[in-house]
Parts: sequence; C-alpha cells; structure tokens
Amino acid sequence: MNVAVAIDQISEDALPSASEAGPAPKRIVVTYGFWIFLLSDIVMFAALFASYAVLVRSTAGGPTGAQLFNQGTVAIETACLLVSSYTCGLMSLAVNSRRRLATYLGALITFALGATFLSLELREFSNMIAIGATPQRSAFLSAFFTLVGCHGLHVALGLIWLAVMMVQVAVFGFATRVQHRLLCFSLFWHALDIVWVGVFTVVYLMGVSP
Repeated sequence: MNVAVAIDQISEDALPSASEAGPAPKRIVVTYGFWIFLLSDIVMFAALFASYAVLVRSTAGGPTGAQLFNQGTVAIETACLLVSSYTCGLMSLAVNSRRRLATYLGALITFALGATFLSLELREFSNMIAIGATPQRSAFLSAFFTLVGCHGLHVALGLIWLAVMMVQVAVFGFATRVQHRLLCFSLFWHALDIVWVGVFTVVYLMGVSP
C-alpha cells in the first residue's frame, strides 16, 4: 500500500503543475482574443440583421428601400469591396514572401478601394438625409442606418488599422509580430467583405422587391 502511494506521489511530482508551466505565450493569448473579438462582431451583425428583417416594413408612411436605394451605386460599392478583399489577399502573400514593394502596393490598392467604398456610402447617407430620410423618420430607416452605418464604421477603422500597419512595416520590417498583426487585419477585412455580401443581399436586393 505504501509503495503504491509512493509511486503515485512520484508520478505527480514528475508532472509540472499549471503554475510551473507558466502563462501561455503572448502570441497565443492575442490570437485567442482576436478570434473572440471577430466572433463577437459576427454575433453583433447577426443581431442587427435580425432587427432589420423585423423592421424593414415599418416605414410609418415614409420612403421605402425601393424609393431610396440606387442599385448602380451599390453595385460599384460591392465591386470595390470585393476587389479590395482580393488585393488584401495579394498583400498577405507578399508579406509571407517578404516582398516589401508588393506589400505596399497591395495595401495601397486595398486602402484606395476601401476609401472609395466608404465615400460612396457616405454620399448615399447624405443624399438620403437631404430628402428627409433620416434615422428618426421610421423604424425601417433606423435599422438601415444602424446596420449599414455599423459596417461602414468597421471599414473606416480597418483603413486606419491598415495605415498604421504600413507604418509598422516601414519601421520594423517583416518582424514576426508585424506579420501576425497583418494576418489579423486580413482576417478582419475578409470578414467585413462577407458581412457586406449579406448587407447587399438582405438590404439592397431584397429591399427593392415588392
């Protein structure tokens, strides 16, 4: 009996405890935190989509989506964002192969396309507000401005993030931490692209149907 207890004690001593192993590496913690952020963002957009679906017919006698939306402008916005996702992927490939010029070029095109998308969206908002189609006009417009505006805000933050990352590439080169941050940005940008496909389908395509 004593021998068995001694063997068990030796086995426990041989295995390092959680405290002896130390905390997880910072890279793993940051990656885990980023995925939590990305998933929580998707959950938030899912809630906004659900709210819009419930309120889309609540126009209170005001203008409807069919009267407000310009399909041509929305098509250009969609093309800009889809192509920017492609150029962001090219930038990621350039980062992996440590080609600085190709990285800057991919980032510049991605930034320009994202900025074009954002400017077109802001012009759409301003045109709607100019004719009285404000968020206060109806529940439909409140849900519209909240959903589309939230996506636009994310695009704006993504552009700032991309600009900061290019400064870091210029200062630190392709250090491991810089590559990891650029990978996180790429995932974030592709996620925005996926969300916009949902916005384009639910808001702008289904919104003009009778």
